[in-house]
Amino acid sequence: MRLPIAICTGLIIALSFNTSVLSKKPPVQLTPTQQVKLDKAQLKVFSRLWKEKDVKNYRYRLSKSCFCAPAARGPVLIVVKDGVTTSVTSEETGQAVDPELFKQYDSVPKLFAVIQDAIDRKAASLNVKYDAKLGYPTQINIDYDTQIADEELYLTIDKFEIIK
Repeated sequence: MRLPIAICTGLIIALSFNTSVLSKKPPVQLTPTQQVKLDKAQLKVFSRLWKEKDVKNYRYRLSKSCFCAPAARGPVLIVVKDGVTTSVTSEETGQAVDPELFKQYDSVPKLFAVIQDAIDRKAASLNVKYDAKLGYPTQINIDYDTQIADEELYLTIDKFEIIK
């Protein structure tokens, strides 16, 4: 009778040291359809939050990582007044840059449009982080096709300020 109790006690003690391993749940894997629904829902919630905040005058820094010309990567400082982009300048030099290089990303509504476009085009991977207070995207990572190299797009939006 003692031997089975001793063995069970030994097993319980040994396993108690590894409870975190036993209690960890595997990460939830979403199907592509579920992921698209989640992306759409997040976009809807955060774009609605942005509209509710009614921010018309703001500035932010945009950095773009892509297989593109260095001049098209930034970082650039974007200023929007009354909902219209008024300047796009190089953070490094303070000089104006060709606005055509950043016209897809030069306002928060256009950033939401980039996300919607990735959803519509059924991007292979879309990861977006949003600002919880104002709703604007702070990070947009898109891989349109995992089989194609160098078509990925990574946008970072930071140093966001509401201006008067």
